[in-house]
Amino acid sequence: MSKITTRMKRHVKHVLKDENPTIWVGKDGLTSQSVAEIEKQLQKNKMVKIKILPAALRELETAESIAAKAAKETEAALVEVRGHVFILFRKRRTQSQAKQPSSST
Repeated sequence: MSKITTRMKRHVKHVLKDENPTIWVGKDGLTSQSVAEIEKQLQKNKMVKIKILPAALRELETAESIAAKAAKETEAALVEVRGHVFILFRKRRTQSQAKQPSSST
C-alpha cells in the first residue's frame, strides 16, 4: 500500500467532498471487474470514491474490511471510510511500474 500524508488526505477529502461515488460495490462484493475499474480510475484520476451497497455487507464483512481489501489489491492508500463510502488515492504509475509485478523475486 502506498503511503499518504495527513495534508494529502485533507486535500483528497476536500477535492472529493461534493463528488458522487464513481464505483459501486454490489452484492457480489469486491470482484475482479470492480478491482480492474478501480485500477483504471486511479491511473486516470489518482483518486476514486467508492460506495458499498448494503447487499454487499454480509455478517463477517464490514465496510472497513472491504475498503482495506480494495486498497491492498490496488496498492493504493485508504484515505477515509465514512459509512458505506470510502476513498482511495494512489500516485499515477509510469509504464514500467505498471508492467512490473509488485513482488521482488
